[in-house]
Amino acid sequence: MIFGNNINTRTKIIASIAIFSALYAVLRPVPIGLMIGLGERFSVSDFLAPLYGIILGPYIGGLSIITGTFMGMLGKPPVFLGLDFLPALINTISIGYLIKQKRKYIISLNLLLIIFVILNPFTTLFIGSIPFFWLHIIALLVLISPLGHNAGNWVKTLDPKNLTIGIATLAFIGTMMQHLTGVLLTELVFGHVLSSISLETFSTIIWPSAFLLYPWERIALIILSVIIGVPVIKTLKKSQFLF
Repeated sequence: MIFGNNINTRTKIIASIAIFSALYAVLRPVPIGLMIGLGERFSVSDFLAPLYGIILGPYIGGLSIITGTFMGMLGKPPVFLGLDFLPALINTISIGYLIKQKRKYIISLNLLLIIFVILNPFTTLFIGSIPFFWLHIIALLVLISPLGHNAGNWVKTLDPKNLTIGIATLAFIGTMMQHLTGVLLTELVFGHVLSSISLETFSTIIWPSAFLLYPWERIALIILSVIIGVPVIKTLKKSQFLF
């Protein structure tokens, strides 16, 4: 009986990775926002990253993101030297750990990302008198707050209000950590490794332009995560699919 359960679990995991990877790959070429200075666009598939953390957990969800990214490169070539999966992977893993109530690890990861970006010489810390990372600071405060603590439990209920608030909170935290990772990756790849974008271009064009656009892109992704996530997660919970 135990052996049979293991087979069923293994089959469920393999099937889930195949299905969710394919879904991520199909949506990956669909653009949602401009990557300033890179001639590329963010993918609408990014709204799936926090949902994969909720539905599949950090490991299966993370593997689905990696596999789906490489599958999707057939329709959308890599931008970050093949590391394109990394921002969404951070999002999914972080949300998966928050669902497991391992919040201290994600708080530490969030702080490390902020520190690494701040210390990077290609980073512009202020646009005028406003911190470039003002929305990321708010997301960190939400993560530390009771709201961040309770969000993981709220998505485990079928109550529409709690489920909506839980998904929105987790998606906000995850998508801002994803954006931090994307900022760091952009600076490392195009500033340090390829040296194709100068410090002046980063400080006068890329980050001032991104400062105006990134909050709206993140909000759009959060709204998509909530709109799609609430009915999907309710359905999957009723079918006892969730890992």
